[in-house]
Amino acid sequence: MKQQGISDKKIIIVEDEKEILDLLNLYLGNEGFEVVSFTSSEGVLEYIENHKTDLLVLDVMLPGTDGFTLLREIRKKWFFPVIMLTAKIEETDKIHGITLGADDYITKPFHPLEVVARIKAQLRRAGTYNTSVPKEEYYNIRGLEVFPERHKVVLYGENIELTPMEFSIVLYLCQHINQAVTSEELFEQVWGEKYLGNNNTVFAHIAKIREKLHENARKPKFIKTVWGVGYRMEE
Repeated sequence: MKQQGISDKKIIIVEDEKEILDLLNLYLGNEGFEVVSFTSSEGVLEYIENHKTDLLVLDVMLPGTDGFTLLREIRKKWFFPVIMLTAKIEETDKIHGITLGADDYITKPFHPLEVVARIKAQLRRAGTYNTSVPKEEYYNIRGLEVFPERHKVVLYGENIELTPMEFSIVLYLCQHINQAVTSEELFEQVWGEKYLGNNNTVFAHIAKIREKLHENARKPKFIKTVWGVGYRMEE
């Protein structure tokens, strides 16, 4: 029986290893998701163009066009959550994916239930999985408007397209306006995982958000760097 709230959620998986693909199809199907599978990047953009997509699970190493290149093309038009699968564990690869717009990373080998849990977490963050919607709060910080319920950010009247993870960072900083939020706190609250001291994930996301907000990296107007601590959204 499909679970209420996710029966209409479509997950695209791009993975060239048949065993992994079959396992993910099985577990996600049992959870009630509609799953569409690809073994390479070929045809993925065309499919997304013509069909509703709620989340993408994307392998980095693919035959032909690799996952990073496909992600770069996707982020030119679409902002649904993207979870990368990789056999690599180098921090530079992870940061590269995040800079291109990935929302989460899972390193192989993994248990399929971990992928299911990460997918549900990303859909909740994107506002497409929760069936109960909290009362919307409204933030206006010198022309930067943040609407939590609609997951919408507007800068001087212009819609700013953020990924779900980027939006969660902005929202958390708004909820703690004028407070210095440590990188550790930001990571653990937004990602829901234990922070590692050498983790550059937060830094990479902040840099991408600033870019989208047309911020001067040396003199940012909205998200200020608190050296040796973390970040602060200033009112």
